[in-house]
Amino acid sequence: MFRTLKIASAFIGVIVGAGFASGQEILQYFTSFGFKGTLAAVVATALFAYLGMVLVNIGSRLKAESHKAAIYEISGRYLGVIVDAIIVFTLFGVGVVMIAGAGSTVNQQFGLPVFVGSLIMAIVVALSMMLKVDKVIAVIASITPFLLLFIVIISIYSFSTMDLSFSELQPIAESQEKSFPNWFVSAINYVSFNIAVGAGMALVAGGSEKDSRIAATGGLLGGLGIGIMIILAHLAIFSKVDVVAAFDLPLLKIVEDISPVLAIFMAVILFGMIFNTALGMFYGFVARFFEMDTKKAHIATIITLIVGFILSFVGFTTLVAKFYSLIGYLGLFLILALIYAPFKLKRAGK
Repeated sequence: MFRTLKIASAFIGVIVGAGFASGQEILQYFTSFGFKGTLAAVVATALFAYLGMVLVNIGSRLKAESHKAAIYEISGRYLGVIVDAIIVFTLFGVGVVMIAGAGSTVNQQFGLPVFVGSLIMAIVVALSMMLKVDKVIAVIASITPFLLLFIVIISIYSFSTMDLSFSELQPIAESQEKSFPNWFVSAINYVSFNIAVGAGMALVAGGSEKDSRIAATGGLLGGLGIGIMIILAHLAIFSKVDVVAAFDLPLLKIVEDISPVLAIFMAVILFGMIFNTALGMFYGFVARFFEMDTKKAHIATIITLIVGFILSFVGFTTLVAKFYSLIGYLGLFLILALIYAPFKLKRAGK
């Protein structure tokens, strides 16, 4: 059971980054559609559960040490090139965004210069990446329960202190800026983007577990956990959308309303979730090109984090952020490959 929960927590930890933990992604992808956003959250839950199960199970069955071999195995020679390129671009790009996000969080909450938070994040991620893979997964998994606890607290507070009914809040929610034509496309794009983000580390996490059934169960529970957190966060923001819609960090705003002291703890949790995603992104990126826990991998890790730290200050993060929805559409290639993968591997006797 412990091994199952460790994989589940690691999967959640890699997927749930700064955007989710702050509430901004939830507001844009789900709450902006009001009641239909709840349907979108349910659809996303089902997809995360299935794809999480498949991803981690495939990683275990193929004993994946990076996403490369697994992706080519399930996607084929030609589609594999496309999916591999999408994942590599996503891993590095989102990793850079996380370094920048760490700087912004420390600056907003504690008034320190942006580069301080970014530098701390880059150093901590670099040191963590030099651990063995099972220790990396344990580090990522350890922070997840705290965010889940905060989501539950925020939800209970939001529901119990609503000033308006959901029917009255519906027009306010629907007036928020949207990036997608309808709730269904939004849900699919959200899952697609996040699976592209988490695929590399999810496959590696699966590869560290010899028992494919334990791996599959862990991926399933992880996907369900992500879905439950999406639903709770969406309903919490929806119930307070008249108050938090104007803020960049809506969930953090709700916590500040509960208690300024609690908001400091939430900021620490947010920093931890940024760390989780950054570690997963850069670990998956370096593991794609080098055998981890070797001298070459350590050198590549240091160089990668230095480059990532520098790029976080030259507008690269803004460029990557604009491609989030594009990555979501491109990630559909990966989702299609994952849906087909179990049948292909069964036919191949794997």
